[in-house]
Amino acid sequence: MREVFVDGVGMTKFGKFPDRSLVDLMVEASQRALQDSTSDSVEAIFVGCQNPEEFTSEANIAVNVADALGMAGLPAYRVETASSSGASVLEAAFYAVASGRFNRVLVVAGEKMTHLPTPRVTKILAEVIERYERNSGASMVALAAMVTQAYAHFAGLKRSRLEHVLCKIAVKNHRNGAMNPFAQFQRQITEDEYFNSRIISYPLRLYDCAPITDGAAALVLTNQRTDVKISGVGHGTDTIAVRHRAYLHHFNAARIAAREAFKMANRAPEEVHFAELHDAFTCFEIIGAEDIGLFEEGKGWKAVERGDTEIDGKFPINPSGGLKSRGHPVGASGLAQAVEIVWQMRAMVSKERQVKRNDVALLHSIGGMSNNNVVVIFEKPGVPLGKGFSFNREISDVSKHRGDPIRVGEFGILDAYTVLNVPPEGFPSPLVLGLVSVPSGHRILARALNPVQFKVGERVFVSKEEDTFYFVRPNALEKAMLSARRTLRKLKLSLKWRMR
Repeated sequence: MREVFVDGVGMTKFGKFPDRSLVDLMVEASQRALQDSTSDSVEAIFVGCQNPEEFTSEANIAVNVADALGMAGLPAYRVETASSSGASVLEAAFYAVASGRFNRVLVVAGEKMTHLPTPRVTKILAEVIERYERNSGASMVALAAMVTQAYAHFAGLKRSRLEHVLCKIAVKNHRNGAMNPFAQFQRQITEDEYFNSRIISYPLRLYDCAPITDGAAALVLTNQRTDVKISGVGHGTDTIAVRHRAYLHHFNAARIAAREAFKMANRAPEEVHFAELHDAFTCFEIIGAEDIGLFEEGKGWKAVERGDTEIDGKFPINPSGGLKSRGHPVGASGLAQAVEIVWQMRAMVSKERQVKRNDVALLHSIGGMSNNNVVVIFEKPGVPLGKGFSFNREISDVSKHRGDPIRVGEFGILDAYTVLNVPPEGFPSPLVLGLVSVPSGHRILARALNPVQFKVGERVFVSKEEDTFYFVRPNALEKAMLSARRTLRKLKLSLKWRMR
């Protein structure tokens, strides 16, 4: 393969733009990248977007962008891998240049979301969730909250310490975003503001969640040598259902992507100087850093406590402010990470936001509920190699997984749970969801029969009514209530049969 370099880069400000169309935003980012480039001539256009059909009622978006840029006639491609679309379109364009098919291409990604009511946006975003989990009331934040619980249990983090670690990440990223003129949120937050914000899905608060955003980013790739090279690209997937995964406390798809990227670059994680990680939820920053090998597994939260991930720390993470503060126009976020990395490597950001070491950098982008992930490694040409490729994270075999049991009525272990205070339309509030492992080897997503507090690792009783699994704490009263519900259901079915 040929070497691939980054030439010009550009992006729009992220935020709410009621008077701007998605195509307008993509054109602005593209023009900025072309103006920043050594030439405004390209041979193809690669467009990344998650769901313009539902967000803006636009299909065939690649041709739309090419036409608006005055580039009709050029090949135009669209790439979609949910919220990692911006990184995946960069990957596709990388291979198009590396293979020799094109010498110079424009890559642009964007999304426009803020013009729709929040419930509508939430519903569209939830379409990437596996059908049963979605129909059980699981939203993205609910699944992220359960993953956070599972990570805390694995890492031995008590509730209070977990909350303070998540707070430090949110405060850090808002502080970084306050210095980024392209960020949606350019205001710092305090610890008091964090802890006074409402809990969306326990343990995640409002300030743990990335916002709904409009925006676009773009760059030009070329086979001609520049000062920034893409040296490694990796892409990994996992089961669409969270409950079917081998582990809940880390993301296998990210590990697969990282291994492939480091192998291509012939580098090891310890050679990376800074990173832009997908922090759609604050804990994902820790999990992502561990998955790609930057911190010891189960110990990444300690790096947060020490301040290692600050801009002036040992390993800066998300100097842009991350998805949390820069904003998260889902299809654009991965490419925005790339633009930030190039600006950092070229020392084109403010002095307050500039990282100290910038020779090797990495972006990590999550698609869906972390089941379509991309990792890209950037470096300055001529930076000496270390000891070569190494990557020591365990990677599970995900080619086969166990489905759901047809019926169940047994005790299991609660692997994770959450109290969802803002459930999808049609579900009670609060909605308690849990992931329960049962002796048959299955993991089940179930709803709590009663909205009470549980503890990860405790023993619960699981049953199935119609198409929904339920779990209860196994005391005599709750078991009796469950038995009564099942008896009533059988009686209703019997009466229905007799009336035929």
